[in-house]
Amino acid sequence: MLWNTLNQTVELGWDFYLPVILFVGLIALAVPVWAAIGTAAITMLVMSGDMPLSAVGESLFTGIDAFALTAVPLFILTGDVLVRTGLSRKFLDVAEALTQFAKGGFGSATVLVCGMFAAISGSDAAGAAAVGRMTIDRLVESGYPRPYACALVAAGACTGILIPPSIAYIIIGLVLGISASTLFLAALIPGICILVSILVTNIVVNRIYGYEGGGNVSMGEYFANLGRSLKSGWYAFIVPGIIFYGIFSGRMTPTEAGATAVVVTIAMGLIMRTLKLADFPSMLLSSAKVNGVILPIIAFSAPLAEALAIMGVPQGFVTSVTSLTDDPQMLILLMILILIAAGCVMETTPNIVILAPILKPLADNIGMNEIQFCIMMITALGVGFITPPLGLNLFVVAGITGESILKIAARAIPFVFFMLLVTLMIAYIPAISTTLLPDIYK
Repeated sequence: MLWNTLNQTVELGWDFYLPVILFVGLIALAVPVWAAIGTAAITMLVMSGDMPLSAVGESLFTGIDAFALTAVPLFILTGDVLVRTGLSRKFLDVAEALTQFAKGGFGSATVLVCGMFAAISGSDAAGAAAVGRMTIDRLVESGYPRPYACALVAAGACTGILIPPSIAYIIIGLVLGISASTLFLAALIPGICILVSILVTNIVVNRIYGYEGGGNVSMGEYFANLGRSLKSGWYAFIVPGIIFYGIFSGRMTPTEAGATAVVVTIAMGLIMRTLKLADFPSMLLSSAKVNGVILPIIAFSAPLAEALAIMGVPQGFVTSVTSLTDDPQMLILLMILILIAAGCVMETTPNIVILAPILKPLADNIGMNEIQFCIMMITALGVGFITPPLGLNLFVVAGITGESILKIAARAIPFVFFMLLVTLMIAYIPAISTTLLPDIYK
């Protein structure tokens, strides 16, 4: 019914249907997403004749000609350097000392270190790989079944795009013309809420099944252990400290904070002699490969967005949806369902560049704050990292451990449930996203 209404509103023809079929077919054939988006966009423009093909090259350039995008490779590189210098293990030591009093302490420490890593790298896959290698075997030794240990790491790593600084917020800010620094500030409370929901889920599951004991630590032992871990690893927190202080104080842009973090992390690695000059080529190549996946998608999203705008698809979508119901609560729920479904089958970056320009007018139509919309969108898409069939984090931890993806996905169901609850709270309670913002954004 929705599709029929949209078709009547926009009068869609084969200049729309064929590119969409082509895009879906290319994705099904495992063609790189940027190539599928670019092929669909160019086909749509050529068939509609609304934009000369000669303008596509200019559109590709302007799609990535943004200073804010420089922060993306810098945060990716910072996360890579963090792992290679061994500083990430210092985070784990401190997280373990903080949670030693609780039953299921090492599971909670694993989630906390995922959040710490997210506060630096801004990437969920990098967090899943780094934390997974450090913790999964120890989680199994502590009494957790391997599939559940994998699911715990995969869920914790979802905070990579939810806790600032996040690459996803940089991208959606660029697509919708919103300051990344503003989105980082708004995402702080929602990101922490997601982290807490994962912690609580693990505690509840651990109490039900009794996976891990522990918690029999006196106050004296607790503070002594915490003091030792902080004394031996306090310097690791200089890096997230620089990022958070620089961005949230307004003294640095995200790009400047990322550049400073890279320099400081490399300097610390060289001083500690855990990083050698011989490590640089492979480290830079590894970061470049990740960056090379993201930027072409953003570049080809520009002509696709122009094609959809020329054809009136975003406006037609708003008209079609509101003709079915004008209840804001139902429309918000519909947007969440669309985002979760999209997150199940496609990675975050293409979902942002395709869906944000389409759903944003609908959010504006019902009076949703644009900052709240961005936070809701990224959080809903974040759930997709632990849901089949794509579930990027599931594939990452499965690749590390050799465990079955379906077994991991089954154990991730409680985490998905609680993350969805937080997503609904973010969608229906604006204060969660806007409390820290200046009045001008509320």
